Amino acid sequence: MAWDLSCSDWQGRIRAGRTLVPDLPLDAAASDRAVRVFNRLRLADVPGNPTLGEAAGEWFRDIVRALFGSWDPVARERHIREIFVLVAKKNAKTSYGAGLMLAALVLNERPLGKFLLVAPTQDVTELAFGQASGMIRLDPYLERRMKVQTHLKKITDTTTGATLEVMSFDPQVLTGQKPTGFLVDELHVMSSSAKATSAVGQLRGGMIAQPEAFGVFITTQSERPPAGVFRAELNRARAIRDGKMAGPLLPVLYEFPPDIAGSMARWSDPTTWHMVAPNAGRSITIPRLVEEFETAKQLGVEETTRWASQHLNIEVGIGLTSDRWRGADHWLAATDETLTLETLLDRSEVVVIGIDGGGLDDLLSVAVLGREVGARRWLAWTLSWVHRGVLDLRKSEAARLRDFEARGDLVIVDDMEDAFDQVADLAAEVDQSGLLAQVGLDPMGVGMIVDAMAARGISGNDRVVGVSQGWTLNGAIKTAEVKLASGALVHAPQPIVDWAVGNAKAEPKGNAITINKQTSGSGKIDPVMALFDAVALMSRNPGAVPPLDIMAMVA
Repeated sequence: MAWDLSCSDWQGRIRAGRTLVPDLPLDAAASDRAVRVFNRLRLADVPGNPTLGEAAGEWFRDIVRALFGSWDPVARERHIREIFVLVAKKNAKTSYGAGLMLAALVLNERPLGKFLLVAPTQDVTELAFGQASGMIRLDPYLERRMKVQTHLKKITDTTTGATLEVMSFDPQVLTGQKPTGFLVDELHVMSSSAKATSAVGQLRGGMIAQPEAFGVFITTQSERPPAGVFRAELNRARAIRDGKMAGPLLPVLYEFPPDIAGSMARWSDPTTWHMVAPNAGRSITIPRLVEEFETAKQLGVEETTRWASQHLNIEVGIGLTSDRWRGADHWLAATDETLTLETLLDRSEVVVIGIDGGGLDDLLSVAVLGREVGARRWLAWTLSWVHRGVLDLRKSEAARLRDFEARGDLVIVDDMEDAFDQVADLAAEVDQSGLLAQVGLDPMGVGMIVDAMAARGISGNDRVVGVSQGWTLNGAIKTAEVKLASGALVHAPQPIVDWAVGNAKAEPKGNAITINKQTSGSGKIDPVMALFDAVALMSRNPGAVPPLDIMAMVA
């Protein structure tokens, strides 16, 4: 029978400093044996070379107990096949991970078993291998039993022929591996690789023939909004932790409860930091973190955000660079979780549409902006399209675009003419509500969209208008940021627009500012540019135009 690996009371546990490993029917003898092996290992890079029994935190011993105590040798079934650990930097995760994998090699009974410790960079592989080989050097018994090949970063158990290899993340190398056990360090760094999802899938697939095989992911939060395989694995771990889905994965996530994570005033309070620093008092101290946080704040919001993601596991929603659009500071706080296209139309007295992009290397984005009945707040929702060729052209962003597609906020097409027709269909849907006042477009290269909308009854210089770009958008840009800050502009929960807002870089032009593709580099900003087009129209205080009755005109 499958074990329930959820931890529904995790918020109470993390506030109280209790273990995040739920109560499980572990094999006590196997757990204790594994902990004894782990505890006797010595840290090679710490003065006095203390054992892990002396130096390691109990939080990690709980992980060791769970992993090795979940194997049923009679049924030949491992109840915990994977562990996902989210823990901040300086909590000794690389050292402890090396100890766990070396313990696995010692306890292994499979002849010629293969264990992999995968790190994101060459420097981290050097560190991980140095920890594992150093532990062997400091233990006379292990030094006799293990053969260390430094040039290969490989350790061989001479009693079983099993090996532990430390390697940097390379999808080509990992493909085809059949590990008895693997540990992947800093998964968030690897997720930028277009082949990361495939590589992780290959590692999982390689375990199938070995019932005792296991996989461990140990990572900090990402410095950028989570994407690709990291986002998928983190969401899976959270869903299992919260009891929303089942699976043989044990989630151990040192992240703040939502009421703290969502408030900078709360997560920046050092009295809360013990929750996400399980190794406090060992490899790191809270006073040291306070010193580093003060330094980060002096360097600006960009460094503060980066520091918080790495040392407090705060999930970054928007990359706040020093030359960011100032509206980005208020963007996430302006999210209306209830807002969809349907609810926007239900709540609005008038609607405008902004359209931007459409080239083969662009997103084609539509922003629907409504003026709320009574409250007169502005309500924003977007949809984007992209040519399939961009997935190959921008491989580093392919996983992110796939994520947006899965959420329904991006449509990937093989022919942009299909996208133009879908844009026109969306405009026609809004028009049939009787709320659409105007459609505004970047005048460059939109002829096919204008034609497609005309075929659906949306035409005329008073309804389909060009919105000048460059410095002339300054008014719309300023209006948007002021309304965001005051709460007079809210938007649907759409990560694709969060990403675009984070990519938007402001450039001074005399007394104005511009936001354009040139200053924003390769990061896509089309959804936010479409929003600015819509803001430019709504700023004119339009009234709705009843939809044309095409059938009546024909009659």
